[in-house]
Amino acid sequence: MTSDGGVPMDYRSAGVDIDAADDAKHRLARLVESTMTSGARGVFGGFGGMFRVPPGYQSPLLVSSADGVGTKIKLAIESGRHDTIGHCLVNHCTNDILVQGAVPLFFLDYVAFGKLEPPVVEAVVAGVAAGCVENGCALIGGETAEMPGVYTPPDYDLAGFIVGIVEEEDVLGSARVQADDVLIALASDGLHTNGYSLARRIISERLQLGPHDRFPDAGGATVADIMLKVHRSYLRCLKPVLGYIHAMAHITGGGLPGNLNRALPDTLDADVITDTWTIPSWFRVLEEAGAVPRLEMYRAFNMGVGMVAITSANNARLVHQQAAAYGIASWELGRLVPGSGKVRFDGVVA
Repeated sequence: MTSDGGVPMDYRSAGVDIDAADDAKHRLARLVESTMTSGARGVFGGFGGMFRVPPGYQSPLLVSSADGVGTKIKLAIESGRHDTIGHCLVNHCTNDILVQGAVPLFFLDYVAFGKLEPPVVEAVVAGVAAGCVENGCALIGGETAEMPGVYTPPDYDLAGFIVGIVEEEDVLGSARVQADDVLIALASDGLHTNGYSLARRIISERLQLGPHDRFPDAGGATVADIMLKVHRSYLRCLKPVLGYIHAMAHITGGGLPGNLNRALPDTLDADVITDTWTIPSWFRVLEEAGAVPRLEMYRAFNMGVGMVAITSANNARLVHQQAAAYGIASWELGRLVPGSGKVRFDGVVA
């Protein structure tokens, strides 16, 4: 007892368990080590991560991006599946810098819990490590925080920061896009990491399904099976043909109309022809159950299109060949037409 009769306090009584944090740190060491590349410097547990800029570049630019996985994380928590959400995060960030022609160098993660559970931390970071290995980037640092009063157990949040590199003269973007270019779509694998607030509401309120219930028209797959598919990375597929691509759009929040426009010059519109692909069944189920207007579906979800590459008609076959080599469906999504930097669907501005 203290002099005033109170019980002595410590950090654990305030909701922060240092021993649990140390346990988590020990669990992460081997995962971090599995991602190391030749450029990584320093040791696990240091105050800052270090990375040597690779040789051979004449005028290198570093390209960075930070992101999260939105409320997809809520489905991971509700289903008890924590080992893929980190993989989604790395792939999402990788795609974001790939659209500028950059390849990843290193990654840092941030995980914050209401109550830190070392096995959950390990599972989440295992997914991050798997994503880093897939994309050839080193996990050189991060933060695992326990924040009682901010997050209510078992909730947690996850964010990531990626840095990549590209030769300055090889940066992709709207300045390279030409009037006779074509739009090549590369298929997504599920919802990726966007639209989950709407999807979760439709699933729980209209379909009245839980994470372990079977999703309609999905061959027996559960809600969690469909909704927690790993966000596809397009790095290994597209890296060999980046020199033939003029610009790209990663179809994330905002869908086709909110992302394809970011790859356009202000003199051209992208005309998407909607009968060039079949929208995957899970989107059609959500659309029907939620009575969601089609244009809103295109704004909220990727609708089966994960990445759009803009290239010349002559080089389109190279993109198709690369996609096929990695088992990714691709097709001509549409063409560029005179305009003002907008996205059209079958000739009508979205």
